[in-house]
Amino acid sequence: MVRTDAVTTEHIVPPAEGRAYRVQKGAHIRIETPYGAQAADFFAFNAENVEECLSANHTWVTTFNVKPREDDTLISQFRRPMLKFSKDGANGVHDMMIAACDQFRYEFFGHVGHHASCAENLHIAMRRMGQPINSVPQPVNFFTNTRIEEDGSFVSPPNPVSPGAFVELEALIDLICVVSSCPFDLEVDGWPINAEGGPSELLVSVS
Repeated sequence: MVRTDAVTTEHIVPPAEGRAYRVQKGAHIRIETPYGAQAADFFAFNAENVEECLSANHTWVTTFNVKPREDDTLISQFRRPMLKFSKDGANGVHDMMIAACDQFRYEFFGHVGHHASCAENLHIAMRRMGQPINSVPQPVNFFTNTRIEEDGSFVSPPNPVSPGAFVELEALIDLICVVSSCPFDLEVDGWPINAEGGPSELLVSVS
């Protein structure tokens, strides 16, 4: 069903948490980092069949770039168009290489005990939507500063994304979209995913 009304709904994704939203074909989802430098892990699923999901890996094979760019079409693992990246208000500081953080990643970096993660946020958000999933796809990481050096090294310099930076995407099919305010807050040398102050909230609007 194509969206025909012009109602906008606005939401807050609390720091280190995730939320799911239904986005009809033709509607737009806007994600903003109001305080800047907050990574937003973004996932999308076909609302009619959540086994079909947004695939960063399949997307970069068709766009020939490991970063999502304005006007790119983001596709599923079945190579079907799911979203158009319609507006980039963050100067291209995005990533499609970093897997969603999970409990095991935090343990790898030496954390002891439970730690919130984008993988857990995704599972919780989808269960709340009544659509449990069995695996965690590779997210598109908006507002995430990474680059690949000439020798193949993968680095994450300090995050330069300004307060109020945003992205806007148009749904090309009916979707369930999940936005996670990445909880990463460990002091790992050369890997400052978020701002020094730790995770902060994200603003999401659907129109």
